[in-house]
Amino acid sequence: MGIIIIVAVFALLGFVVSSKLKSKFKKYSQTALKANLSGEEIAKLMLADHQIHDVAVQCVEGQLTDHYNPMNKTVNLSPDVFYGRNAAATAVAAHECGHAVQHATQYAWLTMRSKLVPLQNISGRILNFVLLASLFGGFALGLPVPFIGYIVVGSYAVMTLFTLVTLPVEFDASNRALAWVKTRNIVTPEEYGMSKDALTWAAMTYVVAALASLATLAYYIFVFFGNRD
Repeated sequence: MGIIIIVAVFALLGFVVSSKLKSKFKKYSQTALKANLSGEEIAKLMLADHQIHDVAVQCVEGQLTDHYNPMNKTVNLSPDVFYGRNAAATAVAAHECGHAVQHATQYAWLTMRSKLVPLQNISGRILNFVLLASLFGGFALGLPVPFIGYIVVGSYAVMTLFTLVTLPVEFDASNRALAWVKTRNIVTPEEYGMSKDALTWAAMTYVVAALASLATLAYYIFVFFGNRD
């Protein structure tokens, strides 16, 4: 029952934050950028200013699907951002380029996050298997309950660490983006405020994910080890 409450609370909180983010993006997308630059142009300009010439900027399908892929060095922008000429598109495009700058400068938190990706994926698979086996067969895995507890808590600890390490990566990318658009005079003071507000709400989605993961980890620690002497 406890885990259901945790999931429900953070699912609701995540929905509220996500809805607010979409609302902000829609609102700021209606304000034309005075510099009249598209997200694609802004991304290419920011990369060039940071002497990054091996990262491609491309358009991908979807809404708010923007991301930087360090594996093939691409800044991937959704159509609204790629073609958009507004404060919202500016903020997102510059933010994703912020990740490219982190990669190029070997930003410590990004490096740590990248190293955690394989562990996080493995932990997720292990956790899904254990919980699924527990659901359909009790603890028919033939393992003692404390040992299963260590597996579950250990897996969630890795996943929680991943969400926590993600926070400084995302906030730093936003800070780099905002500093660049301001220094480069890409935005007016009013447009800067819009860009900052949009990136703040985007960051809140990662904060909610981290808090949800922490709460779930604490719950499993209590369930498996809370009543032990």
